[in-house]
Amino acid sequence: MSCCVDRREVVKGLSGLALGGLTLGQRGQRRIKLAFCSQLLCIIPYEVAARRGYFREEGLEVELVYARGGSQALQFLVGRAVDYAATSLDAALQAYHQGAPILRFASTGRLPLFALAASPKAPEIREIKDLEGRTVGVSALGNADHVLLVYLLKKAGVDPKRVRYATLGPNLYEALKAGHVEAGMIQEPALSLLKEAGGRELVNLINLKQATAYLGGPYEFMGVAIRREERQARLEEMRAIARALEKALRFIRVAEARLIADTLPKALIAGGDEVRLKAIIERYRKDLYPTGVRIDLEAARRVAESQIEAGLLPPGFKVERLLDLEVLGSA
Repeated sequence: MSCCVDRREVVKGLSGLALGGLTLGQRGQRRIKLAFCSQLLCIIPYEVAARRGYFREEGLEVELVYARGGSQALQFLVGRAVDYAATSLDAALQAYHQGAPILRFASTGRLPLFALAASPKAPEIREIKDLEGRTVGVSALGNADHVLLVYLLKKAGVDPKRVRYATLGPNLYEALKAGHVEAGMIQEPALSLLKEAGGRELVNLINLKQATAYLGGPYEFMGVAIRREERQARLEEMRAIARALEKALRFIRVAEARLIADTLPKALIAGGDEVRLKAIIERYRKDLYPTGVRIDLEAARRVAESQIEAGLLPPGFKVERLLDLEVLGSA
C-alpha cells in the first residue's frame, strides 16, 4: 500500500503558485494553499476536511499541496509559495530554531507516527537495550524518527554513540525485512507488514499507552503553522481553518473506518490493501487524533525535551516561543 500520493500529481504546478496574499475563490470564499507532509496518518484530517466540505462550510477554498516532508512544506511556507504548512512539531521546531519566522497555532495529531521494530533476521533483539552495537535504520540524522530513537536509547540506558545509524530515507521496510539493518524506526503500514513477516515491535509510539510509558504522555505531532508577520491579518482565517479541522477530527473518531478510507484520494491507496488501511485507521484513530485542535502545551514541551536531549535544541529552550496559544486557547 502506497503511503504517498503520486508527487507528479500533487506537487505539479508549484512554480505557478501565488506568492502570498489573500485571494477570494468562487462564491466569495477565501482561497488558500496549505502544504503538508504526505505520510498516510498525517494527511487524513486535512483530506477529510477538504473532501467532506468542512473547509467550504467555513468560507474557505483550500488547495492541499503535498510535499516530500515537513521540511519541504515549511520551505514552501517561508518562501511564500503557500499560505499555511501542516507538519510535525519536530520539523517546525527545527525550522524555527534555524530562523524561520513562523507561528504554530493548531494541532491535528497527538502522537509521533513511529515505531521501533526489529528485523525478522534479528530475533535476538527483544528490547531497546539489545540495540547496543547494532545498526538501526532512520530516515535521516536529525529527523523526528532519529531524535526519538536517541531519546529512547538514553531512557533505556544505552549510549546513543554505541549504536550505528543507517540513513535510508522514509522507506525503511524493505531494508529492515531483508536484514540489511537489524532494527529501524518505521511507520504504518510498514509496521503491520513487518510484523506479518516475522519482525518484532519493540516500541510503538502510535499507541497512546506505550507513548505514555516511554515519553510521559501525548507528544505533539502534526499541526498547522503560518508566517508570523501575517498572524493578525489572517486571524479569522486561522480560526476558520481550525473549526474545519476540528469537524474533521470529530468525524474521524466516530465514523466507520471504511467511510474515512473512502474519503481519501484514490491515488493514495492505488494498488494497495484497502482492508489493511481500514484496519490501521481503526487501530490508531482514537489514540492518534485529538478531539479538538487546541495545542496541548505539555505535549509540545515533551517534543522540545526530546530535541534538547538529542542536542538539536539548546538547554532551556522554550517551546512557547514557536506556539500561538491565544488564537484558539491552550488545551
